[in-house]
Amino acid sequence: MGVSSVFAYANSHLERRGRRGRYDVKIAATDRGYVVSDAGVAIVTEKRLDPLAIPHTALVVGGRAIEDCVANNAGIVEWVRHAGTRGSRIAGLCVGTFLVAEAGLLNGKRATTHWSLTELLKNRHPEVSVCAGYLFVRDGSVWTSAGVTAGIDLALAIVEMDFGNDVAAGVEKDLVIHARRTGSQSQLRLHSASRTMRHPDIRAVQHWILDNIDKTLTAADMAQHAATSLRSFNRRFKEETGTTPTAFLSNARVEAARRLLEESDLPAKTIASRTGFKTYEAMRKAFHDTVGITPIAYREHATRAAQDETMES
Repeated sequence: MGVSSVFAYANSHLERRGRRGRYDVKIAATDRGYVVSDAGVAIVTEKRLDPLAIPHTALVVGGRAIEDCVANNAGIVEWVRHAGTRGSRIAGLCVGTFLVAEAGLLNGKRATTHWSLTELLKNRHPEVSVCAGYLFVRDGSVWTSAGVTAGIDLALAIVEMDFGNDVAAGVEKDLVIHARRTGSQSQLRLHSASRTMRHPDIRAVQHWILDNIDKTLTAADMAQHAATSLRSFNRRFKEETGTTPTAFLSNARVEAARRLLEESDLPAKTIASRTGFKTYEAMRKAFHDTVGITPIAYREHATRAAQDETMES
């Protein structure tokens, strides 16, 4: 509902400003009626998906059970393919990215999804260039985003593209959003800062990893620090975090490198050393696999974004 609120508030600002254009938001599915969301909220679908009705913009959502979502929604996938190839702007929100990918609209394009689904998206769709750390990505007329709040960021970016920064800023203020986020901001940073664990030893290991990010660490080292067997540690870590200890370490190193690229003038080779990568090339590969661009390109992007924010303020 947060995404639809963005467009509703945008309409109010457009009306108050006497601006032409508005968003006519309709909820559509393969059949009219009620659809119960993962949160248990019943949503009324006002329209049936019609291959003859091609919208300007289509936002595609899914459910937590990804395999079932893809397997049981062939009609939606076909409609998305039809709409996308006939000029509609398509946005896949979180799991919706998988439906857009199934439709073939992400072939050869950059995309993102929820951090916990990154590897699944890569495995199911190797033809997609997955930007694992991004909140949202736009590649041509196709957009994708991570979780719920990232969908709001994506919607604000669409409003800004359609009607300018003044309207988007007004919506941001109405929705009490502290600061609009760019698509390339990290999911991991937000996730790591707020994640709570059932097992204190896993949380303690995460903090220990972050405190020793510059050192050579193995999964066996982490298990030893947690005072448990490697097998038990790997299982519990995956249950708690949704990823493996090795993948968490790699992502943590990339995130530490991101911060240094944004906040310091240190040479890239020095940053690689300070964040635990043995060489710059090792950092470059991990960074590209996770973020979708090289460290140097990321620093240039972050610098331009900071300059743009300074000029706007």
